[in-house]
Amino acid sequence: MARREFSVTGIVQGVGFRPFVYRIARERNLSGGVLNNGRGVFIHVEGSAEAIDRFGNDLVTKTPPLAHIVSVESEDKEERGESGFIIEKSESSVERSALISPDCDVCPDCLTELFDPSDRRYRYPFTNCANCGPRYSIVLDVPYDRPNTTMADFKLCKKCREEYENPEERRFHAQPVACPECGPTLVFRDERFEPVAGVDSVKAGVTAIADGGIVATKGIGGYHLAVDANNESAVNRLRRRKKRDEKPFALMVSDLATAKTIARIDTFTAGLMESVPHPIVLAEKLDTFSLPGVAPGCGRFGIMLPYTPLHHLILREGGFTALVMTSANLSDDPIVHTEEEARAGLSGIADAYLTHDRAIEHRTDDSVELPMTHGPVIIRRSRGYTPTPILLDKAYPPTLAMGGDLKNTFCVIKDDQAFISQHIGDLSWERSITYLESSLDRFMKLIDAGQPQVVAFDKHPDSAGGRLAKERYGSAVLVPVQHHHAHFVSALVERGALEGESIGIVFDGTGYGDDGAIWGGEFLTGSAEGFVRAGAIDPLPLPGGDRAIKEPWRIAIALIDELYGEDHPLQNAPWVQSIPEETRRAVLRMYHKGINTPLSHGAGRVFDVAAVLMGLCVNAGFEGQPVMALEALVEPEVECGYPVDIEEKGNRMNLSFRPAFRGVIADILAKTPPGVMATRFHNTVVEGAFRMAQQIRGASGLSRLVLSGGCFQNRYLSDTLGSRLTNSGFKVLRHGRVPPNDGGISLGQAIVAARRM
Repeated sequence: MARREFSVTGIVQGVGFRPFVYRIARERNLSGGVLNNGRGVFIHVEGSAEAIDRFGNDLVTKTPPLAHIVSVESEDKEERGESGFIIEKSESSVERSALISPDCDVCPDCLTELFDPSDRRYRYPFTNCANCGPRYSIVLDVPYDRPNTTMADFKLCKKCREEYENPEERRFHAQPVACPECGPTLVFRDERFEPVAGVDSVKAGVTAIADGGIVATKGIGGYHLAVDANNESAVNRLRRRKKRDEKPFALMVSDLATAKTIARIDTFTAGLMESVPHPIVLAEKLDTFSLPGVAPGCGRFGIMLPYTPLHHLILREGGFTALVMTSANLSDDPIVHTEEEARAGLSGIADAYLTHDRAIEHRTDDSVELPMTHGPVIIRRSRGYTPTPILLDKAYPPTLAMGGDLKNTFCVIKDDQAFISQHIGDLSWERSITYLESSLDRFMKLIDAGQPQVVAFDKHPDSAGGRLAKERYGSAVLVPVQHHHAHFVSALVERGALEGESIGIVFDGTGYGDDGAIWGGEFLTGSAEGFVRAGAIDPLPLPGGDRAIKEPWRIAIALIDELYGEDHPLQNAPWVQSIPEETRRAVLRMYHKGINTPLSHGAGRVFDVAAVLMGLCVNAGFEGQPVMALEALVEPEVECGYPVDIEEKGNRMNLSFRPAFRGVIADILAKTPPGVMATRFHNTVVEGAFRMAQQIRGASGLSRLVLSGGCFQNRYLSDTLGSRLTNSGFKVLRHGRVPPNDGGISLGQAIVAARRM
């Protein structure tokens, strides 16, 4: 006979771990108990030594589907003569490091109950169990018990209490457990946000959508705006009201079979859609299916499967092919998540509302993923992933990183774990700054991070994150981190490659350079400790500064003038003629005099110019629109490209695409098909980056290489360049669980600052 104590850390609270321990202990005829504490789960068992050994093996090999074990520590103790095995009351402790599960999709068992007329939870929009449902969005504190969630105000009825206390039930100690008698209530509200009495709320919502209405629907992490995707008039009205003229909308479909009628869904993509996070997955459009207005000028639909009982009810009872399901907000504001925000912020946008009284503590947008050849890549890391940490190579000082001003996330390092927040958004909006501050406070409390010793932020002298860091954490060590170095290091962290030096190809739009210039097409060598700028893309002029990013025709006009002078070959091109002559002349005067015309090395600007020259996107309605339009035309069978120049410029190499732009213009004059030109240009960027990498390897002796930056969300660019480099002997590291765009730089900032300490 023996006694052993186990301490288990990881995502082991709120995922049915204690009931699981209870069952395997009973199966092995062991006595003792299990409880939640501030660190994770504590277990003590007594019985035969052989049974305890088998129990220890079961503990790590038969875990519940939502559990993720980080560590198991065990210690033999003296027997106490215990009898029976119980789940004990949770204990609070000084150490609070228990990990909280992300929010989860509805499980098959709960889904069966949802549509079973004989079940007491039939058509109940808040059914859940230990294997599914809300987690992070409702948690207030650890240990993860009902009193520490927003379900605390809902007193369990007799039947739910019996399920909650019965170890044989899958709702045993499931904290959000509820039913129509004791749980949250769905309410249908009219356009004035007044509750409509005497209606079935689900049916009323379905009818409103079917009639062409915009229905604001409260989900797990916030509100969505839902319309029938087949109703072009409703979709266009949503665009006008939401002030989102061209940016693609996300779709929700009832099942994979429906998704396959809309987009190319292979086995890999299907697995991604059905994974526990149920993200929005970017899938290639089918030519045989059209949803006008949903994703204009884009080659992919963002599609997700329903992940709450309410989603399933609306889709099934409405019989919709697809719903537009977009975050409920104006433009780039944070997603609406309270009734007060919905009433104030969605007035004039929504025609009706489906609300409920389960409070959302942590608002979270839907995550977005893109299938690539090397694996899935997270484009937006939020619901379903936050607050799962990234394990680091060792423990670091308490560190906070504020992230970038676009696609903002923050990152907190606690010991050997890095926690990346949910998507915050664009910090140029005051409401996003407020959201960042409140999220910081909640997040730091939840993981018991305490006051950071080190605070990192973007090196730009006017970054919003930097201002906030100085205001809130002036007593900490403040570390500005160069934008592209942070991109580079974020991939190194994710791939466990912090030791030693690497080459980094970082392609994005804009980042503040160490020389005060606008960087964005960078070839670096180095590590988290520091870097050398080995090369860069030859800069392009931005007449009007930031305005040229939203109106890329300005860059193209200046470039054509540089290459050909006033009498250029595209004078009669439709996109040129669409711009008033006096406006063109004013921009050229600005360019010639060097007034408000900074130079940008950004790779994004290179794609912008190509898209403008081809007449695809004269003005950018949203970030990345020109490159998306260009990528949508790619024809993989086209292999050739345009010429580029590589030359020494000071102490670095310079990659110029000006010869390629001449080639594009020659093809335009020759009436070459747009798909051929778009592919040739992509191939040109691949060729230029590949040749630069080869020269840097020759000079440095390095062969490990990182691809990072928002441009590598372009699947053709990432896959083609990655394959070319790998076949030439490079060890290529790319993003997967951390976004390659600015949503991932907080991780890089945090590690640069922490290692510097």
